[in-house]
Amino acid sequence: MDSPASPSEYLVLSRGQWDKDLPPETIQATIDHFYSWIDRMVEEGKMRHGQRLATGGKTLSRNQGITDGPYGETKEVIGGYWFVLADSLDQAAEYMSGNPCLACGLVFEVRPVETIKASAFAVTNETPGE
Repeated sequence: MDSPASPSEYLVLSRGQWDKDLPPETIQATIDHFYSWIDRMVEEGKMRHGQRLATGGKTLSRNQGITDGPYGETKEVIGGYWFVLADSLDQAAEYMSGNPCLACGLVFEVRPVETIKASAFAVTNETPGE
């Protein structure tokens, strides 16, 4: 008898910032609700904990070396990351649709985690477009 397939892992990036017209009490209540929500999702085996990201950082590139940053546009700010365990990308997105922080302005990007090693001969996110 075949054993059921393990769920795949998906990276969730938290993007954006809180709605600026929300009072801090509303945001704090949402944060508290988020922590209850994610603890339940972890207990159910649907997610793994991640971390919030601090505000500082460095950016490294061939052309500019090491610079202070990251300095992306506000809409590109990455505030944290988590992992979803799901049978498909659609299911992972469905799980994340329950995140209470969506109601307060944050956006979540759900991406499949590639499990094979990188190759210069495979088409990946790093492959230049034509």
